[in-house]
Amino acid sequence: MAEMVRAAVQTGPRQIEMREYPRPTIGRDDGLIRVEANGICGSDVEIFSGELGSARGAFIPGHEPMGIVEELGELAAERWGVEVGDRVALEVIVPCRQCKDCLTGRYQACRFRKGGHGVTPVDVEPTLWGGFAEYMYLSPTSVMHKIDKNLPEEVAAMYNPLGAGVRWAVDLGGVGLGDTVVILGAGQRGLGALIAAKSVGASNVIITGLEKDRHKLEIAKEFGADHAVTVDGENGVDIVEFVGDITNGNMADVAVELTPMAAGPVTDAMRSVKHGGTVVLAGLKAGREIPLVTDSIIQRGITIKGAFGVDAPAQRKAIEIIESGRFPLEKLHTHTFGLDQVGEAIDTLAGKTGDGNAIHVSVHPHKN
Repeated sequence: MAEMVRAAVQTGPRQIEMREYPRPTIGRDDGLIRVEANGICGSDVEIFSGELGSARGAFIPGHEPMGIVEELGELAAERWGVEVGDRVALEVIVPCRQCKDCLTGRYQACRFRKGGHGVTPVDVEPTLWGGFAEYMYLSPTSVMHKIDKNLPEEVAAMYNPLGAGVRWAVDLGGVGLGDTVVILGAGQRGLGALIAAKSVGASNVIITGLEKDRHKLEIAKEFGADHAVTVDGENGVDIVEFVGDITNGNMADVAVELTPMAAGPVTDAMRSVKHGGTVVLAGLKAGREIPLVTDSIIQRGITIKGAFGVDAPAQRKAIEIIESGRFPLEKLHTHTFGLDQVGEAIDTLAGKTGDGNAIHVSVHPHKN
């Protein structure tokens, strides 16, 4: 049994150091997983660059970890319903489980949490909070979900982006049978929203991207997108006009906005939905101010919802979709990296290095 655990630690913007930390001693109420894979999402790109969360101090990133339970206390085993050898997927939030928000099902709003997986500084004992490490600590209040050990690691690691698609499109957006849905942004979570919408019977799904996203839009068609269009370049469409044309002016029931940093798609989302339609805002803008015409919201009776992360019901539904084998999710995975390549992995997803065709990228700490 290794006494020390290797981890990739972010010490500042675009600064990753390989460090070793003592393997935690596990008691009756906590545990340890051997990290198999950790998916990378768009927020990792902004965190790595320093645009998000730059004041937190040194920490081990990686908030989409999945792995095998290596050690487990008897009380923890009973509470979580898992045993040593099970594969589990972890949520970012590590709530207190005792405050009013936690007890009423709003654990994501818990004000008493220490931090969470992949975001807690290394000076908070026992240090191994993030997924970019060989092993990861399971706090007594960690939230986890069992997932089939027979799935390929790369596919199992998609539980978080697919969970985001389920929550944002279906749980918050209310997408259902026969609906028309506009998804602005063709990244992992946009594709996850497409899969989620199709899984509940949406009949007309439009997904947008840029010219550089053509490979993602082609994949979107394979996953059931009825229309996959570019919104820039010579052949780019005006998405509001496009939705009006294909719906005979009825517009969309739901629009899900997932683009990073861009302001225009927020307005496009609001203009693309029908009177009484729903707009879900999920694309982080790093504090940028977005012009908002409130008269349009009022006069057209639009419902706007902010999408914060992924909760337990959505994670569970996403895992059920993954385990069903209904969708060829392996086609979404494009790049696998080892623990010493965290910076390169993040830059690959961002399109700053590599072949420019990244969709789902994951770090596997026990692979070279």
